[in-house]
Amino acid sequence: MAMEAGKKPLAIGTEDFEKLRKSGGYYVDKTGLIVELMRSVTEVTLFTRPRRFGKTLNMSMLKSFFEIGSDASLFNGLAVSGERELCAQYMGRFPVISLSLKSVGAGSYQGARGLLCSEIGFEAMRFSFLENSDRLTEQEKDSYRQLVHLGRPGEPQFIMSDEVLVNGLRILSSLLEKHYGQKVILLIDEYDVPLQKAYYGRYYDEMVQLIRGIFGQALKTNASLEFAVLTGCLRVSRESIFTGMNNLRVLTVSDPRFDRYFGFTDEEVREALNYYGLFDAYGTVKEWYDGYRFGSAEIYCPWDVVNYIDLLLADPKARPQNFWANSSGNDVVTEFVKRLDASAAARELEQLAAGEVVVKEIRQELTYREMYDSIENLWSLLYMTGYLTKSGEAEGEKLPLVIPNMEIRGIFKRQIMDLFKDKVARDGAMVREFCEALKCGDAGLAEGLFGQYLKKTVSIRDTFARRDLKENFYHGILLGILSFKGNWYVTSNEETGDGYGDVLIETEDDDLGIVIEVKYVRDGDLDRGVELALRQIEERRYDEKLLDDGIRKVLKYGIACYKKQCKVALKQ
Repeated sequence: MAMEAGKKPLAIGTEDFEKLRKSGGYYVDKTGLIVELMRSVTEVTLFTRPRRFGKTLNMSMLKSFFEIGSDASLFNGLAVSGERELCAQYMGRFPVISLSLKSVGAGSYQGARGLLCSEIGFEAMRFSFLENSDRLTEQEKDSYRQLVHLGRPGEPQFIMSDEVLVNGLRILSSLLEKHYGQKVILLIDEYDVPLQKAYYGRYYDEMVQLIRGIFGQALKTNASLEFAVLTGCLRVSRESIFTGMNNLRVLTVSDPRFDRYFGFTDEEVREALNYYGLFDAYGTVKEWYDGYRFGSAEIYCPWDVVNYIDLLLADPKARPQNFWANSSGNDVVTEFVKRLDASAAARELEQLAAGEVVVKEIRQELTYREMYDSIENLWSLLYMTGYLTKSGEAEGEKLPLVIPNMEIRGIFKRQIMDLFKDKVARDGAMVREFCEALKCGDAGLAEGLFGQYLKKTVSIRDTFARRDLKENFYHGILLGILSFKGNWYVTSNEETGDGYGDVLIETEDDDLGIVIEVKYVRDGDLDRGVELALRQIEERRYDEKLLDDGIRKVLKYGIACYKKQCKVALKQ
């Protein structure tokens, strides 16, 4: 389906508010954030939300609204434009320092420090008029020059002493206030990325000290500050970088204030789908990308919704994809799944993947050093970064948690299967023995070995999928084992006979092939399950492709699974 003429284009990945509005791109109005922010203004406000929920676009919107010289027409027709008194008082009235720290990460402290100098230096260069301002003294102009001082030709990096770097934002605020006669608004996007990168790069202590110094000067002792807004994924503990900052308001995913302004509400998703003539996809969009609870609001991931709409406009039959996972790494889930082995949390993950609820105490203030100290802290990290969301109200200090949707469930499943494959690779003897049992027609031994692995593996029940696909997890485990038999040719869901066989195998023996059909039995009747599997092989002639390829003897196996139990039967 091509986009209808006259429809607004989807500005995928555009995080610049001015660019989006001037290009006429589709925009979900979040300017109510400005209204609510100014009705309850606090000197420093920190919003924490998972990645890809519109934090950067909102910060760009704030800059476009408040900054002196901004284009008021960008807000025509948007919610904030109806607040005439507020617009008259605040729109285009302030110098704005806007800083993004999302790229401040390197393999060493010096590399990261250099990137931080560049971010501050480039922002300071936006105000080059300060160097010639008749409202500044020569000493003040010299202070500005130190912020924009570049290295030698061919070395375009900004050169700042530690003193200039730590005091840079406060100095720039002071100079702007003196030039304009108006206090400054400070916007810092992705404030916690330098700490995250430093933790993995092993220079965490140095970066904490540097960020603490910069924030202390810019946010705590800055007499030129009107107010500041910060965004990030995590609420890093006060003891880490916000020491002594009593003017800080933190609004996390649990807070009902501002809960509708990051991500799309159900109403906004319906409106977008209607606009593009795609409302028939509403159920799929909801199943895959809804499920987050921010405060008291039901929220969709906007990155996913926009990307899927774009996909549907190109192909109305397009299946949903995991856009969120593909936009960044999933180190949190990887680390969590690695620690499940021999852990009680493994059983709780089974409950989550089955669509059930687990109740956990959530610590919303952590240092990066503490995050991987225990499985308990990892639950908090999964919640704050969007891999889990709350289901219902808090129970004291504890929150009921669920996996929000099909997309996130797929991330967990993939990580679990990767971990499982690692275990199989380390257990070569089991692989050889299991494959030999299949080849020799020893269903009893194959059943015993497969059953052992089910007991050792987190047995995710595929309840988020359609009922007829519940065997997918067990199918995946079987393929994971068979994939390490290097001299076998193994195919999955291959067209053969009158359907698609679950697993077809051509062994190293040219005369021998194997067909396997997997069934998940909801009622635990394993005998009936293998009977159905074997009957399906026969009735749909799943051995036909192997026979056509010259295989003379085909062994036909039915495998039935229920939770951590299995039964393997050979067609006699």
